[in-house]
Amino acid sequence: MDKFAVDGSSAKVASSCMMSGAQILVESLRRENVDLMFGYPGGAVLPLYDALYQCGIRHVLTRHEQGAIHMAEGYARVTGRPGVVIATSGPGATNLVTGLADAMMDSLPIVAITGQVSTEVIGTDAFQETSIIGISTPITKHNYQVRHVDELSQVIRESFHIASTGRPGPVLIDIPKNVAVSLGRLDDGGPLSLPGYQPNLEPNLLQLKRIIEGLAEAERPLLLVGAGVLHAKAHRELLQFAEVYQLPVVSTLLGLGAFPGTHPQFLGMAGMHGSYAANQALYETDFLINIGSRFDDRLTGNVRHFAPNATIVHIDIDPAEIGKNIRTHIPVVADAKRALMGLLRMGQEVKDFAQWKERVYGNKREFPFWYVPEADIIKPQAVLQQLYKLTDGDAIVVTDVGQHQMWAAQFYTFQNPDCWVTSGGLGTMGFGLPAAIGAQFGKPDKTVLAVLGDAGFQMTLQELSVVVEAKLPIKMMIVNNGSLGMVRQWQELFYNERYSESLLVSQPDYVKLADAYGIPAYRVEKASELSRVLLAAVEEPGPVLVDCRVAALENVYPMIAPGKGLHEMVGVVPL
Repeated sequence: MDKFAVDGSSAKVASSCMMSGAQILVESLRRENVDLMFGYPGGAVLPLYDALYQCGIRHVLTRHEQGAIHMAEGYARVTGRPGVVIATSGPGATNLVTGLADAMMDSLPIVAITGQVSTEVIGTDAFQETSIIGISTPITKHNYQVRHVDELSQVIRESFHIASTGRPGPVLIDIPKNVAVSLGRLDDGGPLSLPGYQPNLEPNLLQLKRIIEGLAEAERPLLLVGAGVLHAKAHRELLQFAEVYQLPVVSTLLGLGAFPGTHPQFLGMAGMHGSYAANQALYETDFLINIGSRFDDRLTGNVRHFAPNATIVHIDIDPAEIGKNIRTHIPVVADAKRALMGLLRMGQEVKDFAQWKERVYGNKREFPFWYVPEADIIKPQAVLQQLYKLTDGDAIVVTDVGQHQMWAAQFYTFQNPDCWVTSGGLGTMGFGLPAAIGAQFGKPDKTVLAVLGDAGFQMTLQELSVVVEAKLPIKMMIVNNGSLGMVRQWQELFYNERYSESLLVSQPDYVKLADAYGIPAYRVEKASELSRVLLAAVEEPGPVLVDCRVAALENVYPMIAPGKGLHEMVGVVPL
C-alpha cells in the first residue's frame, strides 16, 4: 500500500496510477489527514477493509455500529475535526441512523462510509440491501451514492468539505461493492467547485451597525450563546465582546463552555432546567443578542412568553434557523467569530446598565441551583459537585441523556470550550459511553468523565471492550437511581405517579460486570464514603467504573413544565 501514499511529489504519481476503489478511498482519507476511524466490517465493505489493512490509518473496532458513530461524534465534538465511521450495507448502515440524526441535530461534522450491494443488483432486494440514501436523506447534511469509481475521490473531498464548513453536519457516502473493486484514478486534488453550496461567512456590516445602535438604546441587554460559538472557535471574541459592553450572558445546554462558567457576568444555562437568573433575564430583557443558538423548544418554553418585550438579534451561519422559531428583528447570517470580530471593530461608547446588572446578578446570588442533603444518602447533585472539585473543573465531561445529564449541566461548572459532550437535540440514550470513548481518542491527554445513567449505560455497555482494548483511562460514573429517571420524574409530576415501565426492577451488578471486562470498579452507597471513592477513581491511572447508588426519587429542579413560559419555573428556592 505504501506505493499509493499521497504526499508531496507522490501525489501526481498516485493520481496517475490505476487503483481499486478501495485503495482510492484510503488515499483520499489520507489526503484529508484522517488518522482515526471507527467501524464494523461486513460483506459489502470487505474490499474496503482489505485496503485498510496495515494502511497506517488507525481503525477502532467497535461492538455495534451505533457505538461507532457515537464515538465519531465524541471525537468530532472535542477536536472540531470530522469523525469518520464505516459500516457495511443493510443492518450495518441502518444501525448508523440514530447517530446520523443525532449529529444532524447537534451540528457535528461526521463522514459516514457505508457499503452497498453491487450496482447491478441494487433495487432487487439483494442480501443486506437497504436504500440508505433514501433513509438518510432527512438526517444528513448531504449524501452520495458512488456509481463510478472515478467519482470516488472527488466525492470524498466534497464530503469532508461539506461536513466541516458552514453549519457542520453528517455526510454519508454509499459505496457499492463493485465500485470498491473497480479500477480508477484519484482526482488531481484541484479546487472544489460546488456552486450550490456557498455558506455565507461574512456578516452584513449594516446589520452589525444596527446591533451596536440597539445596544446604545437598550436598558436590559442580554447575550445568549449556543454551540455555534464553539463550532466557530469564537469563545475568545465572545468573552471580549461581553466584557467590553458589560453584558450579562446566558447559555444553551450545548453552549456550555463557550463562556467561562465562573465569570461574574455568566448567569448560567437557560431553558427547561436552567437557572432562575438565566430564565428570568431572558423573560425580562429588552435587547437579546443570540449567537449560535437555534431557539429550540427546550430553551424557549412557550414561545409566547419568550423575551416578549425584546428586540431579537440572531447571528447564525444557517439562514434556515433565523426566524424559524422566534421572530427576529435583526438577522445576521454569518460565522459567529467573524460577526463578533466585526462588532468589536465598531467600538462604540459603552453604556452603563447598572440597574439591570444589579437585578440579574442579584438573582444569580439569591437563586442558585440547590438540593437538600440527607443523612448518609448520596444525592446525585453531590456526585457532580465532588467530581468538579476533584478535577478542578478541567475534565472533559461526557453524559448520556436524562436526569444525570441535567445535573451535570447544573453542577459541573465549565470553564473551557470543547469540554462538554452531550446529546442535545435528539436526546439519545446510549450516547454517553461511546461518545466518551471518542472524546478520549480525540484528547488522549485529558481526563474524560463519562457521567452515565443506569438505563442509558445498559444500551451501549458492550463498548467497554473498546475501553479495555485501547487502554483508555476513562472515569465512568453511573448515577444509579434504579429507573429511567427523567421518565419517572415526568410520571410523578404529570401522570399521578403512575410509573408505567420506568422502574428498573432488575439490574446487573455493575462492579462484577466491570470485573468481567478487567476494569477496576467501586460501588458507593453512603454519602460519607462518596469523596473517598470518587478520589480513588479519579486517581486511577487507567479506566475505572463507579456505581453511585443515589437517592431514587430525586428530581431535577428548577423546571419549566410543558406549555409554560420562562417566568413560570417551579422548584425555585432562594439561598
